[in-house]
Amino acid sequence: MSKVLVLGSNSFSGSSFSSYLVKQGIDTIGASRSAELDDVYLPYKGKPAKGSFRFEKIDLNHDLDALMTLINKERFSTIVNFAAQSMVGQSWDHPEDWMVTNVVSAAKLAEKLRHLDFLDKYVHVTTPEVYGSTDGWITEDQTFSPSTPYAVSRAAGDMTLNIYRDAFDLPVVSTRAANVYGPGQRLYRIIPRTILSILTGEKLELHGGGVSTRSFIHMDDVSPATWSIAQNAPVGATYHISTPRIVSIRELVEMICAILGAAFEENVNVAPDRVGKDNAYWLNSDKIRSELGWTDQISLETGLEHCIGWVKDNLETLSKHPVNYVHRP
Repeated sequence: MSKVLVLGSNSFSGSSFSSYLVKQGIDTIGASRSAELDDVYLPYKGKPAKGSFRFEKIDLNHDLDALMTLINKERFSTIVNFAAQSMVGQSWDHPEDWMVTNVVSAAKLAEKLRHLDFLDKYVHVTTPEVYGSTDGWITEDQTFSPSTPYAVSRAAGDMTLNIYRDAFDLPVVSTRAANVYGPGQRLYRIIPRTILSILTGEKLELHGGGVSTRSFIHMDDVSPATWSIAQNAPVGATYHISTPRIVSIRELVEMICAILGAAFEENVNVAPDRVGKDNAYWLNSDKIRSELGWTDQISLETGLEHCIGWVKDNLETLSKHPVNYVHRP
């Protein structure tokens, strides 16, 4: 098949998905607005692979013409878009930046893509945050009820792509994954931050006491699901990618403490909760299981062991990196 374009290839999910593709023998081009990160965050580097990977530094917000030049030159039949402003709490500080990336740039790209005669599938990677806090298991037709600027921006972007599909037959499909994790995840996320805090003797700030509940799914389960959707999903479809296991954030942190032999009370401080934080969203993933035959393979316990091993193996390097999110407009 032709090369695959991965937008947002510097993100945790984008870099992991790129690694999955090249291991399958698929030639991949990744594009992100910043230069490639430290190799510790890029699993497609330094490992034998069947396919090739090439990186292009392109900012979706400012270099759309350059991106379209690349797309028209390579004639990608499949584009998978992970590019987004993705932090929830920080979206209250500069909501306009989230709107620019997740709505305006998404619409501008859709307008360009709809004219291509070689594009077979455009995979839009979005979020369950669009649903807001929910009660019980929800399916893909759940009504949007976003509760943060981030969630509003993603909901608006999703609806924009829906009208481009309906009006112009844009070959878009969408994914909404539960809380994704795995080796290589950025340090400001709860799992690597907890591990690093314990290993370096820094207390973890647990917002709201960790009472909100989530499903955590390993990126090595998400990548094959995303690729199956890219290959096999009918245009216009949306799929949840999740596990049936639900834990509270506190339970998750307690699991990590137990694996590391650390006392929860000695390593965690309870901090005020974030504004607009959703208490729960439980994603029913029956649709992708029944229609595409996907199943998750990695238990939470095994996945946490993977993450702990990654942090331990790279502790000297990671200890030098910032653990807080740094916003870029």
